[in-house]
Amino acid sequence: MPLRAEQLEAHLRKALAPLYVIHGDEPLLALEAADAVRAAARARGFAEREVFIAERGFDWSELAHAGASRSLFGGAKIIELRLPTGRPGAEGGATLLAHCARLDAEVLTLVSLPRLDRATLASAWYTALAGAGVVIEVLPVERARLPEWIGARLARQGQRASGVVLEFLADRVEGNLLAAHQEVQKLALLAPPGELALEAVEDAVAAVARYAPYAAAEALVAGDLARYQRVLEGLRGEGEAPTFVLFAVSSALFVLRGIAAGKPAERLFGEHRLFNKSLQRAVQVAARRHPRAVLDAALAQAAFIDRVAKGVARGDAWDQFTALGLKLAGGSKA
Repeated sequence: MPLRAEQLEAHLRKALAPLYVIHGDEPLLALEAADAVRAAARARGFAEREVFIAERGFDWSELAHAGASRSLFGGAKIIELRLPTGRPGAEGGATLLAHCARLDAEVLTLVSLPRLDRATLASAWYTALAGAGVVIEVLPVERARLPEWIGARLARQGQRASGVVLEFLADRVEGNLLAAHQEVQKLALLAPPGELALEAVEDAVAAVARYAPYAAAEALVAGDLARYQRVLEGLRGEGEAPTFVLFAVSSALFVLRGIAAGKPAERLFGEHRLFNKSLQRAVQVAARRHPRAVLDAALAQAAFIDRVAKGVARGDAWDQFTALGLKLAGGSKA
């Protein structure tokens, strides 16, 4: 049974499944989900805990033995399996299939995995896990949802903030959810309960945002020039190579150009290796905003940035990214 991370708490209040699978690329949310499952299990008498980390050379018979044996103290126990690579191999896959076939009410299994690709999600061992237990996929909090996420965290500690304050906080911690969590906790210590003033938040919160090239592309196609420029400056300050940014931006532009020509978006995502889900959604929303002629001009600008980055043409690649944003925004149908 699939669950969103925010649904897990309500689920655990009602029931406890024999198997939980947590996968995704947001460490904070994965950690919190695992903590919630452990706490619910302990509250129901699961006193013993065994942890296995399936790295190179792992003996899968240990997991099989743990699943077949009872707790040393005669009670219920938790078995945790952490699979950092997300690939158990043939022996591990067979062990997981067998484990799913003999789940025991006295043994709770918690499997932690990284973000999984499509092939792995279709594998026999993962299908068995998903069919036998509860699956929680933890995804990064998109920028558009970040103020709401911060607001919910503040509410847990008896604080609230206006939309302006939440946007300010989101700008400071974008792309770094663990830091966002820490900054919210800091506000609980430095500011009283109730409404948070912008001045107090400005004094308390550090600039800890981390940006990814796909964030720049997402802001670009959305026509959010202020965020686009902020992300560019952050990437430049972090030493990101312009070529990586250009790949993300160009992929989005090529897909937009293809959609404008009448081609299906899903096929274009594959052709141009645009697999970032947040950027895919931004592209689909923006598909009608940019005329074909403007997209052609933007792609020509991207080609010029490529020559600049390679030293074939003169100029500063980061300045040219700014020019690209202005060019695309100036010709949009917003």
